[in-house]
Amino acid sequence: MASEKLKAAIIGSGNIGTDLMIKILRNSRHLEMAAMVGIDPASDGLARAARLGVATTHEGAEGLTRLPVFDDIDFVFDATSAGAHIKNDALLRKLKPGLRMIDLTPAAIGPYCVPVVNLDAHLDAPNVNMVTCGGQATIPIVAAVSRVAKVHYAEIVASISSKSAGPGTRANIDEFTETTSKAIEVVGGAAKGKAIIVLNPAEPPVMMRDTVYTLSELADREKIEASIEEIVRAVHAYVPGYRLKQTVQFDEIPASAPLNVPGLGRFSGLKTSVFIEVEGAAHYLPAYAGNLDIMTSAALATAERMAQAMLGATATTEGACA
Repeated sequence: MASEKLKAAIIGSGNIGTDLMIKILRNSRHLEMAAMVGIDPASDGLARAARLGVATTHEGAEGLTRLPVFDDIDFVFDATSAGAHIKNDALLRKLKPGLRMIDLTPAAIGPYCVPVVNLDAHLDAPNVNMVTCGGQATIPIVAAVSRVAKVHYAEIVASISSKSAGPGTRANIDEFTETTSKAIEVVGGAAKGKAIIVLNPAEPPVMMRDTVYTLSELADREKIEASIEEIVRAVHAYVPGYRLKQTVQFDEIPASAPLNVPGLGRFSGLKTSVFIEVEGAAHYLPAYAGNLDIMTSAALATAERMAQAMLGATATTEGACA
């Protein structure tokens, strides 16, 4: 039946995993929360899952394989760490080759996925990587500029509250910069990408802010601005707190006074500056934790679209065999 829901498990019972669980329980049309997996038996995420009637294990991915519900699971979201995800994917795929893995770590075993940019190209991928919070917030902007003009260089600065940077984020800072920089090129379309993350200790905690700079060939500024505004609306559809903080800024760099960009060389053309704010939905995390909210929202949007495609294919097959 097309109305059937597919079962999902989450590995990682910390802030991201718990927020994702609540989003699935409250908002998912095509997924059913089946299991929450952690390694700390005293974690709040496992306790909440148990109270909500979700199967739990504190024995990691191996514990998941021993749960009765494991045979019925179609999707696994991994909200652990880059190193742990590599091991989790190998273990689970050996037992269930057809499993869909949604990777919220910077491991990048599978293709980078930013829903509004390239999800349709990866609907059948067994493992998709959600890049990073900074990537989900900024790559759509780079892609929007790339639709209008050739982008030679793109640089993003993601500033988040230090209170919203948990141990997983802090342990993966290097992976964050490397994964985000690469995805700016592969998904965003820039010839060269650079990513910077800033942990802001300000009190009260600040909202996630992202700055995107692109250096492109000269192009119609109105078309670039319209492309950016269109993609902001598309992201806003699944991340309601995602918005432009101010109007798009343009600067023309003349050939007579070029910029000298490390890794790019001398540049003349159009500089586009975009300023984004991401406010969290506060399902489980505080509203200032937009960096975590955009990851869970993008992961859910990705899995929902995949599940919809899978259920549609199932329904079509069943109809043909009736």
